[in-house]
Amino acid sequence: MAYLTDRKRAEGLGSAKEGTHHHWAMQVSSVGLLLLVPLFVFTFGPMLGQPHAEVVAYFARPFPAVVAGLTLAVGFMHFKNGVQVLIEDYVHGVARKGLIVAMICLSYAAAATGLFAIARIAL
Repeated sequence: MAYLTDRKRAEGLGSAKEGTHHHWAMQVSSVGLLLLVPLFVFTFGPMLGQPHAEVVAYFARPFPAVVAGLTLAVGFMHFKNGVQVLIEDYVHGVARKGLIVAMICLSYAAAATGLFAIARIAL
């Protein structure tokens, strides 16, 4: 029979000292997306329904290409951090590590594909 106090039983089970970094990254990317998404909508919106050649010529200009690229990059980083926190909260065991690695790989692959497509159009 162990005579442990509540404090002794809880020692070592507390914070992993990583929550602040995730929270701060999510806050920063949220503010970035708050500015980038309206810019993206107003630069991408006029091109909806236009012929392919006109869209390619429009995104060959620096401002629309940079706005689209930044929106993709920041959006997928925000997605990666959010899904990682979600998986850490609700999945346990070996599946947690596997899902986190899979979602990080998926996020980077999708961001790279989008940035490659924009670079291909812009250059």
